[in-house]
Amino acid sequence: MDELQKASKIAISGMKAQSERLRVISENLANADSLARTPDGTPYKRKVVTFKSELDRANGYTGVKVDKVRPDASEFQRRYDPKHPAADRDGYVLAPNVNPLIEMMDMREAQRSYEANMNVINSSRQLLSRTVEMLRP
Repeated sequence: MDELQKASKIAISGMKAQSERLRVISENLANADSLARTPDGTPYKRKVVTFKSELDRANGYTGVKVDKVRPDASEFQRRYDPKHPAADRDGYVLAPNVNPLIEMMDMREAQRSYEANMNVINSSRQLLSRTVEMLRP
């Protein structure tokens, strides 16, 4: 496998990983207002993606892949809403540990990483095309 193919494979693995990260972030944002349904219930718990490197010994390159999608250990928020059916005796309802501002920043970072990997693939294709053109008689 030549170096351009390796670069493309690494970029593809990065795009797959960032795509999964974007999916999880979207899920977090969609559930940011999913409160507990009962006073002793729990609301939606934010999910976090962790990555790990993946060695392809046969082809001699290291890519990246999603290691785990795990729940965030931070505490739930409490909102004062005494009329909500899930309110405790003090009038508070447990709310998800999702901060939409942080999720949007994470989403932008994942999008940028995805785009950077796409640029690597496009550059590799252009270099390969130019090489083929130079070799033509």
